[in-house]
Amino acid sequence: MKILVHIDEAEAWRDALAERLPDAQVITSDAPAEQRRDMDYLAVWKPSEQLLREQTQLKGIINLGAGVDALLRNPGRPSDVPIVKLRDAGMGDLMVDYVLYGVLHFQRNFDLYRAQQQQAQWHEITVPDKADWPVGVLGLGAIGRKVATRLAEEGFPVIGWSRSPKQLDDVDAVHGDDGLNHLLENVKTLVTLLPDTAETRGLLDAQRLAQLPEGASLINPGRGSLVDEQALLDALGTPSSSGHLRGALLDVFQEEPLPQDSELWRHPNVIITPHMAAPTPLKEAVEQVAEMIRRFEAGESLETVNRDAGY
Repeated sequence: MKILVHIDEAEAWRDALAERLPDAQVITSDAPAEQRRDMDYLAVWKPSEQLLREQTQLKGIINLGAGVDALLRNPGRPSDVPIVKLRDAGMGDLMVDYVLYGVLHFQRNFDLYRAQQQQAQWHEITVPDKADWPVGVLGLGAIGRKVATRLAEEGFPVIGWSRSPKQLDDVDAVHGDDGLNHLLENVKTLVTLLPDTAETRGLLDAQRLAQLPEGASLINPGRGSLVDEQALLDALGTPSSSGHLRGALLDVFQEEPLPQDSELWRHPNVIITPHMAAPTPLKEAVEQVAEMIRRFEAGESLETVNRDAGY
């Protein structure tokens, strides 16, 4: 059995996977071209078109992350090979940390204290109760469910939205257009954890951002394609003229790395991080990849990516 790994720090992944699958030949994508061909499995993150086209006998592709949009758009992707993806694999806990930090940043007024610091002002601001700070979570996949549940455990009222009906303990789970409108109109912080699909691209446009209550905040560690960045800038206003929204914590963007001339870099009410909200933890991920390959080899059923849905 031959497995090719393509991801940052691929050597560490190769060694860890070889340890768990001692009968497999595991190589990385920087091996000579003649060695890269005719793999049984690819364990990859954003592979090149050439790498995919080199393969003629793949049994499966394992996407080393939760988002499959780049892989599905790759013109070299074979149409008849099943794709599986990491589902949580330790990323959920990291995403919870990132989102909880962002929610507390606004709920505990750290953005306002930062602005006061610039003016050397000493003024305590009343802390709103968590019960009065509803949070909306767009996307209730494996990671979205974990985020929504943890926020509810922390005492925040949580409204979660998905395309189809779902049920979560202590979360007001809504769906469809009516559910989305209800969520947008009733949250103080909006968290976006949706995949990149034809239906979600540009979802948060000027009209939907305007549905958020005055002074609401946005946290986007999901996909940059979800947010109309110019509409967001307009909603945030300027230093001399406050906008409809209070602020944003952004980890993903329409173009990455974020171009240096983007106005988002310099907006005082925006925090930017470089797509680091939930990096894939090696140990948990390799265990999941090894189990997927074992199940492929045993002919057992696997939850594969729905190419039409995009996740």
